[in-house]
Amino acid sequence: MVLGQTPNRFPSYQECVRVGPMTILGHIPMGLLRRALLAGSQSRWLRERAMRRAFVRRAVSRFMPGEEASDALAATEALRRAGMGAVLTRLGENVIDDAEADAVVAHYLELLERVKDEGGAVEISVKPTQLGLDLDEERCAARLLALVARAEATGNFVWIDMEQTAYTDATLRLVRRACERHRRVGVCLQSYLRRTAADLEALRPTGAGIRLVKGAYNEPLDRAFPRKADVDASYLALAKSLLQASAAGSAFRNVFGTHDRALIDAILAEATARGLPKAAAEFHLLYGIQRAEQERLAREGWPVRVLISYGPYWFPWYMRRLAERPANVLFVARSLFAR
Repeated sequence: MVLGQTPNRFPSYQECVRVGPMTILGHIPMGLLRRALLAGSQSRWLRERAMRRAFVRRAVSRFMPGEEASDALAATEALRRAGMGAVLTRLGENVIDDAEADAVVAHYLELLERVKDEGGAVEISVKPTQLGLDLDEERCAARLLALVARAEATGNFVWIDMEQTAYTDATLRLVRRACERHRRVGVCLQSYLRRTAADLEALRPTGAGIRLVKGAYNEPLDRAFPRKADVDASYLALAKSLLQASAAGSAFRNVFGTHDRALIDAILAEATARGLPKAAAEFHLLYGIQRAEQERLAREGWPVRVLISYGPYWFPWYMRRLAERPANVLFVARSLFAR
């Protein structure tokens, strides 16, 4: 490989050692790197080997405080002192056994019980495929409704994560069913999907909370915007739509899940220009990423929650986090090649 030219393969370990990982990564197109990471997130072979590597586990520790719920709860203490809340999610997806899906529900029910006296400072976020969506949508719905009922009874809130587009329609059906019975429900929408603007409009009558993110799955071009600039433009347009609805009296809970400082500042400017209270623009940022930005927003009075992930099934989630931000890849490279 000649540095300065577009590579048609990834460099060898020896090449990385010779010229340095930062130089190598600087010459790999980010689109190619992102696709490789997303493909890797679905590789069982890579998962089984990577999870045994000490340097990988060290790098992961930057983004999650531990594998147990107690580790995640301990991390919420420092956040609370800094004026921030938390959203906890136990990592896992594509459960293919009813007993395992029932165990996931039992885990979250216990977690809601553990935080019931904290005034909603700690919320939960779940994936439909954790609750058995691949097995049966009706049983998945029953599990979700059990969680939402307990959350409402304890003054808490349940976020429903969005996964690949193969699950989008089913996930939105689950959201509508939950909102028919309960009001403390929100869903994650992804700005990289071409359909999201229409989905947002369709969700308005439900009153569901909306957590807007960019998206981190490998989707075909007819479903998702391939260029970062288009994803960012979509994100800002959707954010402005949410804030406009709030200015018109909508009861939406608007949550913006992004670490992009330019987008954050544009959202703050839009909310301020519309004369909205700061409660109308809530920010959810990932544990271990841009802590200074989290603290800045909290100091300025904007509601901030930090998403804390935990659990042993962290590899696919971690690979998607790397794919989201090139800076995360550089962090891992430094850990790998540190002397």
